[in-house]
Amino acid sequence: MKTQTPKGFRDFLPKDALKRKFLLDKIIEVFERFGFDPLETPTLEFEETLAGKYGEEEKLIYKFETRGGDKVALKYDQTVPLARVVAQYGPNGQQVLPIPFKRYQIQAAYRGENPQAGRYREFLQCDADIVGVSNSLVDAELLSLMYEIYLNLGLDVVIKINDRSLLKGIEPKFLSTIDKLNKINDTGVLKELEEKGLSKDKALELLNKVKNLKPTANLKETQILYFKMGYPKDSLKFDPTLIRGLDYYTGIIMEVVLKSDPLSLSLCGGGRYDEMIGKFSGVDLPANGFSIGLERTMNAMAKQGLLDTPPTNTKVLVTLFSPELIQKSLEVTSNLRKEDITTEIWLDPGAKLEKQLKYADTKGIPYVIIIGPEEIKNKKVMVKDLKKKTQESISQPNLLDAIS
Repeated sequence: MKTQTPKGFRDFLPKDALKRKFLLDKIIEVFERFGFDPLETPTLEFEETLAGKYGEEEKLIYKFETRGGDKVALKYDQTVPLARVVAQYGPNGQQVLPIPFKRYQIQAAYRGENPQAGRYREFLQCDADIVGVSNSLVDAELLSLMYEIYLNLGLDVVIKINDRSLLKGIEPKFLSTIDKLNKINDTGVLKELEEKGLSKDKALELLNKVKNLKPTANLKETQILYFKMGYPKDSLKFDPTLIRGLDYYTGIIMEVVLKSDPLSLSLCGGGRYDEMIGKFSGVDLPANGFSIGLERTMNAMAKQGLLDTPPTNTKVLVTLFSPELIQKSLEVTSNLRKEDITTEIWLDPGAKLEKQLKYADTKGIPYVIIIGPEEIKNKKVMVKDLKKKTQESISQPNLLDAIS
């Protein structure tokens, strides 16, 4: 039996899982401040639900057949399942969803990619979308949500925007090349355009045409509304070379990059997709949203020292001095938990104190409480601060002050 994960799949041990939780808690805090509610959808969808929605990327979908003969697939993202949910439960379905429908969704997605740095076959995706309204106010609201999330995370970012309607008439294969401009610069883009069939002059003409595009009236209005919310002028930028690869975008598209490194990989991106829900219900319903790149965001935070989370949730370990003194340890543990102090009690009455202290040190628990016969006699507890390497005998009423 192999004691390892399949290629492209990962375990997250507590130290890393706590970092992810720290990040997600901060993101969810902003989602809910903006009035978004959570949604969860199954890991499996029918294959036909996902088919024809991702263009060239469709080859990365995991597909298989159940024992019952159903053709199913692991979800590639959260956007297409959202469209299916709205078609099923929205105004043209069971009519149980409010419109506009504002939801956030944090679940795993699956892609059969070649695993490499920052790319995995299973990854956590974090999305927010507004369904049912199409105007510049919705677009500005989502831009402000993006900015506030990264503000809450401590990252200084720029949001780049464009409109897919400006790119109509340009073959997708050429757009996918122009989308690489930040990675391979003008020379690389021109070379690849020529490799895809354009002459040298036509390649240069196309690149210049895209670079010189002007924002649509909707983009201009969106920018005005965004800045009316009080955000910095340098936090939003029109970028006509912003393409975004997915075929379903119909209007504004947006990406977040670090202000200190605007040519870096995007931390977050999305756009308007007004025609997808109609593929399920037969009636189009406007939608706009974005997905946060959690791995890239975490890496950016780590580089700036913004992910220095404790290695454990536990703040206090209450030791067991001896089997005869368990009652007092249970009492102290219960009292601390009632005060919302994350507290563990040692679970092996026969273990030596040395072993208990080593456990706390290994796990990174900052405080250890020892209650021996002397402490009980004097109505005190011994508090060891493992970070400062100090210990102090404290009366029980003062215990909370000592560990807060």
